[in-house]
Amino acid sequence: MKNNHLVIMAGGAGSRFWPLSSEERPKQFLDVTGCGKTLLQLTTERFEGIVPTENIWVVTSANYSDLVREQLPQIPTDNILLEPCRRNTAPCICYVSWKIKKRDPRANVIVAPSDHKVKDVKSFRKAITESLDFAAETDSIVTLGMKPTHPETGYGYIKADLSCASSLQHNIYRVDAFKEKPTLEVATEYIKQSNYLWNSGIFLWNVSTIINAFRVYQPEISQVFESMLPDYDTPKEQESIDRLFPSCENISVDYAILEKAEEIFVYPADFGWSDLGSWSSLQQELEQDKYGNAIVGTNIDLYDTHNCIVHAAGEKKVVVQGLDGYIVVEKDGVLLICKMSEEQRIRTFH
Repeated sequence: MKNNHLVIMAGGAGSRFWPLSSEERPKQFLDVTGCGKTLLQLTTERFEGIVPTENIWVVTSANYSDLVREQLPQIPTDNILLEPCRRNTAPCICYVSWKIKKRDPRANVIVAPSDHKVKDVKSFRKAITESLDFAAETDSIVTLGMKPTHPETGYGYIKADLSCASSLQHNIYRVDAFKEKPTLEVATEYIKQSNYLWNSGIFLWNVSTIINAFRVYQPEISQVFESMLPDYDTPKEQESIDRLFPSCENISVDYAILEKAEEIFVYPADFGWSDLGSWSSLQQELEQDKYGNAIVGTNIDLYDTHNCIVHAAGEKKVVVQGLDGYIVVEKDGVLLICKMSEEQRIRTFH
């Protein structure tokens, strides 16, 4: 366990959950489910007993450093890495990988988003532990693939070779291909086949494996962060990052590494996962009444209302009558009422 490290990606802006989320406070820093804890805090809790607190890393925007420290005071300040600008996931993963390698050359690393929801934490931990053991014993990259429940167009897919499990771990299979977010027609075809899985964005590897992959497939990005080795864990580090990080290509780790590397495996899992990418996905994850309504808040009354999500965690009383298939959100004096079928337009409303 002492060599296990967790990297939480917490730099997203989260405009789809307006007016609850904002540029100043994206959804990972919010209690969107009404449980009393933010998504970032829930993410961290899921890894208790797998990763020591001192080995938890958070990569985020410089704008959110105070929020991370406030919500995760147990994490060492030096483990909060601040991006001066957004460059997608590959540069920040390369950065944290070099940091971890300098501190712990034998590290086994989990990379996880900060804003996803998991229902069955016990099954989640089993999948993580088995995948981590596999990554530690091999020079492989492992990703968790979610067994799809419906033809989702908002996720990328993983095509797995389920014909032969790994001899080391019977729950792990080779990846045949990564697939872009599909059309509804294509997604419908995918879920008819058992070997297509949702891409969860959760990755596991030994730190040497990912460092070597960056050296081979993204030498320019690798060189940027390797050149900063003398500056890591010194007062010069943030200055060097602020100067050199913007020079990196804006590219995801999927494109930069995963689609090119040869030793890629997937662990098909089913633990009630959602990326909470929209109000409608949150509605599906929350407990619903017999009319299909989900509410977050203590002072909400519904009449003749069906298939809605109503989120009003403040003190104002909210009464909704006669709506079917709507999003109703109240936050700091802003009220949103939007058809569920039109929610993709929310990011244009503010």
